[in-house]
Amino acid sequence: MRVLAAVLLSCVVIFVAELGDKSQLMAMTFALRYRWWVVISAITFATALVHLVSVAIGHYLGVAIPTALISIVGGVAYLIFGAWTLRGDSLSEGEQGKAGRTARSAFLAVTSAFLLAELGDKTMLATVTLATDHDTVGVWIGSTVGMVAADGLAIVLGALLGKHLPEGVIRIGAAILFFSFGIWLLLEGLFPDNAAGPIGTGAFVVLALSALTVRAVRSRRHREVPTNDEQMLRA
Repeated sequence: MRVLAAVLLSCVVIFVAELGDKSQLMAMTFALRYRWWVVISAITFATALVHLVSVAIGHYLGVAIPTALISIVGGVAYLIFGAWTLRGDSLSEGEQGKAGRTARSAFLAVTSAFLLAELGDKTMLATVTLATDHDTVGVWIGSTVGMVAADGLAIVLGALLGKHLPEGVIRIGAAILFFSFGIWLLLEGLFPDNAAGPIGTGAFVVLALSALTVRAVRSRRHREVPTNDEQMLRA
């Protein structure tokens, strides 16, 4: 009964804490680029591992780990993911061997990204706190299920968007999100206890969207301007 109560409590708490969190946005972003089952399996593996560490900390130590260095490393990793996304995948999906390597690299990329994101995140701290007063096994199971369920909602949304958006839009949008995560984590690690992360990320998003808007307007005007051949035909 004590284990069940811990499972239910942890599941609800972590699910609510994960709603609107950057991990949900990450899950949706990865779902735009990779198969949903690769993303969900990587998230489940990373979540189970991080929350296993969390309940151990909560049970034996009851204290949180430092997060500044982890945030900086995570920020650099997300900037690399953003550059990788902009460059695009060079592997051909038509070849089985290459497709297999793509799936494996995607699993490793998603797993490492979520490990870096969740170390020191509010969901990890919430799991540590729950484990100090409740059954550790129940907290581990419940927190893992709650987080995977919340991120699963984001994966469904990402998969639906991926079916209706052009590849170029998906690639640029995913890159912007990865760069945003990277900037947020870097500033969070370099300037803790202030609003540098949200402010810097917001400024980057505004600049990126403004640049894309200007580029789209110019491209549209260019298409609307008739060429010399068209002018001659009209004459």
